Amino acid sequence: MSTAKKEYKRVTVKTLVDMKANGEKISMLTAYDYTMAKIVDGAGVDVILVGDSASNVMAGHETTLPITLDQMIYHASSVVRAAERALIVVDLPFGTYQSDPKEALRSAIRIMKESGGHAVKLEGGKEIKESIKRILHAGIPVMGHLGLTPQSIYKFGTYTVRAKEEEEAQRLIDDAKMLEKVGCFAIVLEKIPAKLAKQVAESVSIPIIGIGAGNGVDGQVLVVHDMLGMTHEFHPRFLRRYLNLYEDMTNAMAQYVSDVKAVDFPNENEQY
Repeated sequence: MSTAKKEYKRVTVKTLVDMKANGEKISMLTAYDYTMAKIVDGAGVDVILVGDSASNVMAGHETTLPITLDQMIYHASSVVRAAERALIVVDLPFGTYQSDPKEALRSAIRIMKESGGHAVKLEGGKEIKESIKRILHAGIPVMGHLGLTPQSIYKFGTYTVRAKEEEEAQRLIDDAKMLEKVGCFAIVLEKIPAKLAKQVAESVSIPIIGIGAGNGVDGQVLVVHDMLGMTHEFHPRFLRRYLNLYEDMTNAMAQYVSDVKAVDFPNENEQY
């Protein structure tokens, strides 16, 4: 049962833990640039994720793998300049933390120092435990990410629902408890059965943020371009489109072209 929403002047990692304890759901959206982040923050979203999904929606890559650390810092810096209330979490991109805990720490430090972000997010469980511990020991907050991990797409070969089988489900539960134990302040669960996600949320004290993980978790995250309908090729079951901006923007631009061609724009009131 949800409680009355408390007003937070600035959302912190402690705020999110308190929200879970108080039964208040956490809202999270992506943003990658100043203008969009200004809107997202002004709407009252609790957490802005500067996701490596920028590789897809901003740069047009097929996967999240190509985006670089420098590019993530660029996007995160733009978002940080816009946000006044939301907690800013920045994805560590593929190749910057998986193999070497020292490299993971260097990458996280660069994001924190050069972008001004508030926390980093890493995909994976026990296989990246040492990287997470190294980052946490430096005083950098870490958000975990389990279930479907897009940076491992070539390992799994598909974006299908994860942890449907008992063995994988148990590994996910174990990984979630491990992430809590080492000190992560929250975990994203992506595209797993709703029943399992609810079980995880009830088994740990840190917030569980779902995407395609049902409503039994502590909050939700979506890619902002998807929920606004700016993208139109992507139709997963978990996505609710709140607007159809692809159609609206296309129509507006087509009208602009028509007005220019017809010498209707600018009119007498729109010139000096």
